[in-house]
Amino acid sequence: MDPHSHLRFRIPPQRRTLARAAVTAVTTGVLALAGMAPPTAAASTPSLGDHVLVFDPSMPTSDIQATVDQIHAAQVDNEMGTDRWSLLFMPGTYGTDAAPLHVKVGYYTEVAGLGAAPGDVVINGKVEVYNRCLDGGGTSNCIALNNFWRTLSNLTIRINGAGQDGCRASSNFWAVSQAVSMRRVDVQGGNLSLMDYCTAGPQYASGGFIADSRAGVVINGSQQQWLTRNSEVGVWTNGVWNQVFSGVVGAPDDSAFPNPPYTTLARTPLSREKPFVFVDPAGTWQVQVPAAAADTSGISWSSGSSSGRTLPLTSFHITRPGDSWASITAALARGKNLLFTPGVYDIARSITIARAGTVVLGLGHPTLTSVGGATPLVIADRAGIVVAGVTVDAGTTESEALVTVGGAGARGANGARPDSSTLADPLTLSDVYLRVGGPHIGKTKVAMRIDSDNVLIDHTWVWRADHGVEDFTAGAVGDTDRWTVNTAANGVIVTGDDVTATGLFVEHFQEHNTIWTGERGRVVLYQNELPYDPPTQADWTQPDGTLGYAGYAVGDDVRSHHLWGGGSYVYNRNNPAIVTEHGFQVPNRDGVVLTHVLTVNLGAGTIRHVVNDVGSQVDNSNTGTPAYVVTYP
Repeated sequence: MDPHSHLRFRIPPQRRTLARAAVTAVTTGVLALAGMAPPTAAASTPSLGDHVLVFDPSMPTSDIQATVDQIHAAQVDNEMGTDRWSLLFMPGTYGTDAAPLHVKVGYYTEVAGLGAAPGDVVINGKVEVYNRCLDGGGTSNCIALNNFWRTLSNLTIRINGAGQDGCRASSNFWAVSQAVSMRRVDVQGGNLSLMDYCTAGPQYASGGFIADSRAGVVINGSQQQWLTRNSEVGVWTNGVWNQVFSGVVGAPDDSAFPNPPYTTLARTPLSREKPFVFVDPAGTWQVQVPAAAADTSGISWSSGSSSGRTLPLTSFHITRPGDSWASITAALARGKNLLFTPGVYDIARSITIARAGTVVLGLGHPTLTSVGGATPLVIADRAGIVVAGVTVDAGTTESEALVTVGGAGARGANGARPDSSTLADPLTLSDVYLRVGGPHIGKTKVAMRIDSDNVLIDHTWVWRADHGVEDFTAGAVGDTDRWTVNTAANGVIVTGDDVTATGLFVEHFQEHNTIWTGERGRVVLYQNELPYDPPTQADWTQPDGTLGYAGYAVGDDVRSHHLWGGGSYVYNRNNPAIVTEHGFQVPNRDGVVLTHVLTVNLGAGTIRHVVNDVGSQVDNSNTGTPAYVVTYP
């Protein structure tokens, strides 16, 4: 199939309107790596646990292929499971023209190069995600809507489809949705397709995020929304509802918005690339912590080096599932950073990050689960703290929050502390994902609170689950148990000033999904789905009688705020007659600006206006056709 036949492709909406898929049981433990030679730098390789695999280019390609295939087979349907994997590649080249390496990436799997620059690790082959077929491994109901929780970073892909069928030959397929990041990746020799048009034909996808990467032709295809930040592209082929480009060399022009639905910022207002692990020429393991920068564009590695701090891995406390709160807290008190290895961590007491400059980095999607109503992560208002690559889950006892930043007492009695977060060195959250429900029942009042100034949120998905394995009586579609059992009023609350978010995805909370009362907030791409499961209109009506809760609400007293590229979607599957008054609610003043915002009906329910009382209605008569507002006010 010619991928360019999809340049104007617009797929009808579906999103995650599906019955719960069976979860494949996954055998835990170490994969057999028989026949593989140890990495060259084995003597200095740290002990990172059974689920961190380090590959070396001296290993036979066939052995590496067998291992990654085994992990993918275990993880491809393991959406709500507990296994986590980090697949790390030492500097060098993997695969040949005749025998390429084809890595398929399943749930909770990280694939990353261990070079100082993306060109130090070359995959001659592909690193891909395909549509997931939800009929138990067959070829029906094959979509990308649930392809969550996976990571690709810090390497070069030289596309080689040898051995694959003709449909797949010319593209590296990355058919993903939320909680998936591609960072520091150089795609060469073919197209990067964000849809899988080969598995049962073109199907639904709802992503996503690319940063600090370079590609030639990018096929957006069926991706309903996407943020590309600080990257380089040759051609971007099309758009569906909301495609945003910030600081992207080669980004398309957005002057004809909404046809196509592009939003283009020449420069990113504030950015910091995610920390990454690398191995230097002497075999020493290091962590690079990039510096923050304002008004940037393009990739950070064009000169081969990255700005910021270089920390030896020995400065990190290597944390494993089952480690005690006391041992983690003691390590932090000694001035250690934290490296969470893959797995699920039960957190019964808050892990408090209180020292300026502390780095908390996760490998392979480690998941911190609240126990007994604890707030798993409490982050003080300190400059240069970076938390990256972790997922935080609600537990069965209600928490006040899952992640808090700052808060009462964080600044001291006399205002800001000397080491408080600043725009020059902001406290940063990168690829931090939060979840209420899904693998088990979850309860919290709010998922994330940002009460500090000068915070940067660089890609987050905050999700009250619309489906899972909680064994509710009616399954995923039409269930009413979820509304009263998996409870969370708000996804994100921001009270701090000068908070910037690049890639803010918040879905399905039971009141306003996002509340922003701080001044001078900036958001580059906002994606929201209202909750699917209110049983009645009374359950989805505010105390003052307003029908429903806006997906994005800016406080009445805010004087300055800017959102670029925002969407709020409705799918009231329990009761299609439910009405929401507006998708976005903001004060009507010149300093509060929304650029390119939309609402859309996914098949059930009504949103009367896009923002306040402006914008046309979306309802069951115009499913899949967005209502747009170009600029408000």
